Amino acid sequence: MPDQYDQELPDGYPAEYEADVVLRDGATAHLRPITPADDDLLVAFYARVSEQSKYYRFFAPYPQLSDRDVARFTQVDYRQRLALIVTVGDEMIGVGRYEGTGRSTAEVAFLIEDAHQGRGLGQLLLEHLAQAARENGIHRFVAEVLPDNRKMITVFTEAGYKVAREFEDGVIMVEFDIAPTDTSFGVMQAREQRSEALSIARLLTPSSVAVIGASRREGTIGNALLRNLRDGGFPGRLYAVNTDADPLRDTEIEGVAAYPTIRDVDGTVDLAVVAVKAEMVADVVLDCAAKGVRGLVVVSSGFAEIGDEGRKRQRYLVGLARSYGMRVIGPNALGLINTASGVSLNATLSPLMPSKGRVAFFCQSGALGVPILADMVGRGLGLSSFVSAGNRADVSGNDLMQYWYSDEATEVVLLYLESLGNPRKFSRVARRLAGRKPVVALKSGRATQGVPVGQMVRRSQLPAATIESMFRQSGLIGVDTTGELFDVAQLLAHQPLPKGRRVAIVSNSDALTLLALDTMAGCGLDVAGEPRNLSADATASDFGLALSEVFADDSVHSVVVIYTPPVQSNGGEVAQVLAAAAAGSDKPVVSTFLASRSVPEELRVPDEDGGAARGSIPSFLNPQYAVGALAKATQYAEWRRRSDSRIPDLPEVDTAGGEDFVAEFLQRHPSGADLDDADRQRLLSYYGISVLPAFPVLSADEAVARATDLGFEVILKATAEQWRMRPDLADIWRHIHDEDDMRAAWAEMTQTFGVASDPGRAQFVVQKMAPPGVPVVISAIEDVSFGPVVTFGLSGVATDLLGDRSYRMPPLTTRDAAEMVREVKAAPLLYGYRGSDPVDISAIENLLHRVSRLTLDLEEVVRLDLRSVLVSAQGATVLDTRIRIAPNEKPRQDTPARRLT
Repeated sequence: MPDQYDQELPDGYPAEYEADVVLRDGATAHLRPITPADDDLLVAFYARVSEQSKYYRFFAPYPQLSDRDVARFTQVDYRQRLALIVTVGDEMIGVGRYEGTGRSTAEVAFLIEDAHQGRGLGQLLLEHLAQAARENGIHRFVAEVLPDNRKMITVFTEAGYKVAREFEDGVIMVEFDIAPTDTSFGVMQAREQRSEALSIARLLTPSSVAVIGASRREGTIGNALLRNLRDGGFPGRLYAVNTDADPLRDTEIEGVAAYPTIRDVDGTVDLAVVAVKAEMVADVVLDCAAKGVRGLVVVSSGFAEIGDEGRKRQRYLVGLARSYGMRVIGPNALGLINTASGVSLNATLSPLMPSKGRVAFFCQSGALGVPILADMVGRGLGLSSFVSAGNRADVSGNDLMQYWYSDEATEVVLLYLESLGNPRKFSRVARRLAGRKPVVALKSGRATQGVPVGQMVRRSQLPAATIESMFRQSGLIGVDTTGELFDVAQLLAHQPLPKGRRVAIVSNSDALTLLALDTMAGCGLDVAGEPRNLSADATASDFGLALSEVFADDSVHSVVVIYTPPVQSNGGEVAQVLAAAAAGSDKPVVSTFLASRSVPEELRVPDEDGGAARGSIPSFLNPQYAVGALAKATQYAEWRRRSDSRIPDLPEVDTAGGEDFVAEFLQRHPSGADLDDADRQRLLSYYGISVLPAFPVLSADEAVARATDLGFEVILKATAEQWRMRPDLADIWRHIHDEDDMRAAWAEMTQTFGVASDPGRAQFVVQKMAPPGVPVVISAIEDVSFGPVVTFGLSGVATDLLGDRSYRMPPLTTRDAAEMVREVKAAPLLYGYRGSDPVDISAIENLLHRVSRLTLDLEEVVRLDLRSVLVSAQGATVLDTRIRIAPNEKPRQDTPARRLT
């Protein structure tokens, strides 16, 4: 990366404010706090700014900065006075700052170089300044703007905050609270999607490509890349770059114009495909920056996958490329494909160029990319675009999902994931995309939660079920194998979504019908009436009659057709009948037709490019695969049809009080600590969660006295952690009515559990009896990778042993909370199992929302357990809690300010 500092960083420099960002046009830049060493950078920047822009900033002619100005602008305390600058390469192109004007108010101002205005710098700076200000106790921004400075007024008014404006003495006074709102977050997400989509479009739609490391020697990577680009039909300008080439003699490689360096190319280059030794890549990046290249595909290996040295090299590569405005696919990547008309780009190591289609694919594994492409070609499944990202140091699945969200050529998205670099953003982006297009995802390494070699991500400590729950929450279609991935894609690319779970079967094989029925039962699909079992020698007319009946039946939502041909029959007539019956129907049809695993020619509706258009009927090797794919599509369709779900407004929530409490607690416990009972009660009260008080007692006399104060009808409970989950011991003595009951309970409990070794430490508590009910547990944990995760389950050793828990990432919608309660296997106990009284489900959902809100607001709450909650028909009573607060050493990755992570 370009040198940012000529001296050591000043005290208090907030390195966490540094960020790589994507501008409105898809290019990247670096944002960071200013330092005193930036004096020359600031002066050079100011000299390039127009007089009008200077006037808008200072309200008067201000041709140059004095030494005093430079010192004031570059020397800040990073709390009450902060300046953030945006750089590209070695140049500053924009600066934003705030200066405190009161206890919680600051004045904010910006100055953007004229050549870079309109690229969204002001909006990005405002987002990052607001986030930093909130962390430093500032809650409101004010600004003075000249009336004709419309661009700056727009920055404030379109940020999503509620902005108040007044006109005074020829100046517009702008004032607004900077707390994130649903509107401001929605604005940020929309801007993020547009800019990140453009950054990927710059990679996928180049008009010129250079292969750096091109070779005329067959069998080399550089030769394969050049051949595949040339033979794939890329219509743009193609260049070969070989540093060993003689510029006078080696003017062509494989019929492509050759040059010794990319700087020597006699035209513009949009995309560079890099296949040189790892230690040479950094120099190539600098050459590409000088040439104005917009993006890189780094096929070279020798980076994070080889160890510490490679990780350092990889970090440097990404930082260097981003600092000059370029995104990177790779390193150690297979490459990218775009089949769009007029592009025909095969910048991969695979000679297979899939046909044009409606399915997009993101793959992290370079090794798996080649067989994946071969499988797609074998199935005749057309592609819109394909990216295999290798070490995924920069461009990730999140970026591709942002692009495919608005890509009209893509109707179905496939993801093969080895790791999740930013799970919170992944969940947010995937949920938005899945609301528009189906997303099918295969995550490897779920059992081990391992991080593949070469991928530099935070390692989660959460169970594999967390990822499965996140997929469900986000509307993703999770699959377990690559075969299942393509089975589901084959259905979604050609057939409509099911409108329900009722499936009709038309078959001429009893054995295969039974397989279909067994699979339907296991997948939760319902049989619509009796299967239409035809004879083995059924004719096309027989199939036609049965098919006309099921397609006319309004109770049928999907159709499975099984055709096993008799001897000396090619099934052509049956295919014609099936295609005619399905034409124009809104019911999806899947088939097991002649044991094909593609779209048979006889069942294909040709599109303009000769591929299979919508309405084509896919065939699967056997009914199990067909029904399995149909079940996945049905589940996704149900997710799409869900009733409107919202994040509820919660009364009695005092976020500011909770934040102040956490700050005060960390002042008392700088390294973090578990909260005592009083502190737990206080923190939970800010979020409207009340806990039934429990009173520690050290003797039988104390227990009697406390029970007397409570009016008896109490319990005596052992508190030592080792006794809580012992199924052979009762750690609670219930229904204590009077002094005799209490003394008997004390004698029995102390004989069973002993007494505390520390006389001053209570081992028992007295607590008022709660209404009888079903015990449940609600927890939240701050994971280094996922951020906050909320869990729910019923109490007990058995449910713990079986892992019967549901998981969700905050914020929880009303639907999320409802699904959490209902998806645990023991949920029937809450709904009146075997004649018991149903409990108040809404009370559980209310607690889930409040815990979700607390852990989302307060990331220093690293663990929260409502570990004993009794739920009855009358409501929920929280009996026991555990909370730990600790400094957040690694901030959450998905913040209200846009950044590349």
